[in-house]
Amino acid sequence: MTAAGRAMAEAAEKESGYNEESTDESEEDESEEEPKLKYERLSNGVTEILQKDAASCMTVHEKFLALGTHYGKVYLLDVQGNITQKFDVSPVKINQISLDESGEHMGVCSEDGKVQVFGLYSAEEFHETFDCPIKIVAVHPHFVRSHFKQFVTGGKKLLLYERGWMNRWKPSVLHEGEGNIRNIKWRGHLIAWANNMGVKILDMISKQRITNVPRDDISLRPDMYPCSLCWKDNLTLIIGWGNSVKICSVKERHASEMRDLPNRYVEIVFQFDTEFYISGLAPLCDQLVILSYVKEISEKTEVECCARPRLDIVQPLPESCEEISSDALTVRGFQENECRDYHLEYSEGESLFYIISPRDVVVAKERDQDDHIDWLLEKKKYEEALMAAEISQKTIKKHKILDIGLAYINHLVEKGEYDLAARKCQKILGKNTELWEFEVYKFKEIGQLKAISRYLPRRDPILKPLIYEMVLHEFLESDYEGFATLIKEWPGDLYNNTIIVQAVVDHLKKDPQNRTLLRTLAELYTYDQRYGRALEIYLTLRHKDVFQLIHKHNLFSSIRDKIVLLMDFDSEKAVDMLLDNEDKISIDRVVEELENRPELQHVYLHKLFKRDHHKGQRYHEKQISLYAEYDRPNLLPFLRDSTHCPLEKALEICQQRNFVEETVYLLSRMGNSRSALKMIMEELQDVDKAIEFAKEQDDGELWEDLILYSIDKPPFITGLLNNIGTHVDPILLIHRIKEGMEIPNLRDSLVKILQDYNLQILLREGCKKILVADSLSLLKKMHRTQMKGVLVDEENICESCLSPILPSDASKSFNVVVFHCRHMFHKECLPVSNTVSSVQFCNICSAKHRGPGSTILEMKK
Repeated sequence: MTAAGRAMAEAAEKESGYNEESTDESEEDESEEEPKLKYERLSNGVTEILQKDAASCMTVHEKFLALGTHYGKVYLLDVQGNITQKFDVSPVKINQISLDESGEHMGVCSEDGKVQVFGLYSAEEFHETFDCPIKIVAVHPHFVRSHFKQFVTGGKKLLLYERGWMNRWKPSVLHEGEGNIRNIKWRGHLIAWANNMGVKILDMISKQRITNVPRDDISLRPDMYPCSLCWKDNLTLIIGWGNSVKICSVKERHASEMRDLPNRYVEIVFQFDTEFYISGLAPLCDQLVILSYVKEISEKTEVECCARPRLDIVQPLPESCEEISSDALTVRGFQENECRDYHLEYSEGESLFYIISPRDVVVAKERDQDDHIDWLLEKKKYEEALMAAEISQKTIKKHKILDIGLAYINHLVEKGEYDLAARKCQKILGKNTELWEFEVYKFKEIGQLKAISRYLPRRDPILKPLIYEMVLHEFLESDYEGFATLIKEWPGDLYNNTIIVQAVVDHLKKDPQNRTLLRTLAELYTYDQRYGRALEIYLTLRHKDVFQLIHKHNLFSSIRDKIVLLMDFDSEKAVDMLLDNEDKISIDRVVEELENRPELQHVYLHKLFKRDHHKGQRYHEKQISLYAEYDRPNLLPFLRDSTHCPLEKALEICQQRNFVEETVYLLSRMGNSRSALKMIMEELQDVDKAIEFAKEQDDGELWEDLILYSIDKPPFITGLLNNIGTHVDPILLIHRIKEGMEIPNLRDSLVKILQDYNLQILLREGCKKILVADSLSLLKKMHRTQMKGVLVDEENICESCLSPILPSDASKSFNVVVFHCRHMFHKECLPVSNTVSSVQFCNICSAKHRGPGSTILEMKK
């Protein structure tokens, strides 16, 4: 038995007055398992009845309830327990009440043997008194129909009463001889009843008994532990007897198996035992609701006594069951009750279960979403409760999402989870400004304004400026970095900027060098459009946002005298900004401002030159000295790219600083190639560079000077032999080498010369072959083209006389000359050739110097 069920049953009892006259204290057991049912006592008229009488039986219809008592009364009740009608049936106990499906006819039997069947809304009535107590009566489910006027009674015999001719009731014995019949359930065409031996089912169509289910524990007195029957549907019977449960399915027998057997049979599909004795059962979807009678050993007297009955929900399995929930019910007078005193009835349409005992009637209902949320809140599972309310907001009636959310926030605050509580405010409070402001003040009271600061709304809604100012002051007093973060994240229109600026200024008086406060003050000045002050602070702090500020607010007029500061802070960004905005700060102004800082001046002019070689041409002469002083690697590229640089000045500076490569370049550019070559040979002593220089100049005299200079230097000779083969005839160099001079790697150099020569020969031969092949191919192509026929028709004209090339009279003879260029002439229109050759040429193409078109085709007729 789950403690959750007991706890829930007790909680429900307290809410509905269910603990009135209860003799036991509610159990305090806590569990995380949520109960499946909720309970309330059926009160109003029922309370009045049971104060003077005791309940013996009850039947449930979807429209009303029928309650029988020990004093022989039958009460009709509404679902709230209010009395709508009363019948004095007998002076003794009412054993059973039966209703048809329409709820218009009732059957009642009592301990003194009386049986009555009558219409609730008609004069139709049947009375009969037997000589023995009648324990059970059941009217036909469709008794309201004329051809189904039938009912059965159970005592020592199972009697069927049918109304026949002249409205007379005819009894017939369906079964007898197995003891008293104490329970009957009629569903459709099937009647199930229980006697001392077991449970039988009768098919009313064939009037045949189709099964006998014997009881398992014959030691139990059937009058003290009666059988419980319940039809789940038209073909499924649930049997509970003692502590055994059987679920039987009525099935059709195959025609081949019938012989002398009934056409239906019963199969037990589920069978299991329970822990306690069964007082009643009912279906709940594919599960079972079981009312159990419980006995326990008293801790005080150590004597077995009656305990509170249990209501269990179980999931049937083939040979066992799985307990879904279990609730112990505190009903009035449970200490004196026996198993036979409890009954379980149910309303199929609404999943309502009625637990009947002599002194009490309790209603069990399936829990709805409101109940689920109640349980979650009771267990302090606020987040799950909030989620459940959001999902079911259209169906819940008792709870509001906002109330649950506020309770959740309060719970988190009580637990000290301030950050989570503040975060939940965003979702729960939404756009409700009053609630936001209330929560902010609550966080202020507990000293947790910082926790909620990150989650305050900044747009839609916007709270009062005082709220934001209160949070900012809190940070300003204790956390400068947090204060700076909020100023950066919050829009400036959330609070009174002047008030906050003054507060920051007051703090800076105590700590004037605090960079965080200075940076924040600059941001506040920016919000307040006091850009000049903000710029001064940013430059003092060398803050990266200074350039963004200048661009965003067009502060170029304010930085004309602060260019050096900007360059010192970040020369790359400063130069890019100045060059991008030449129209606002001129090149001349920048150069002038940087006059006393030549290294910065060079950075600016160098970047300017890279962008455009001509914009700063007036400073190219100045740049020579700057490159020579601060950036020699870029001096030579500058000299090469600049067309405005004074070469004499550049040569003078390079010679003063002994910049050989730059001097060589300038000498060659000024036309003094011999001096440049001599400098390479004497200063650099780099034969490869000398050879490269001679190749660039492509001057025979330079090669001669290079050979003369190198002739007495063996390493130079080796270099020349390796590199000049394609520019100068190596023989000229070899002839000048003195006999006996040792030249390193001479053999390799000579082999390389020969290889280069062979390579040149191979290249020439290859080129010759290609030219011959191409010539031959083109010649063949021309020949094929010229061998093709040319169409001559009436539309063609003589290019000389412009008359049709063919005569109108086809019988006349004619001579036509067609050139390969497709020009056509009458033979007589062509001029007489003065040359000895018989080959004629097209006058038109010859005049235009087109070349081809000389060969002709002559047509005669």
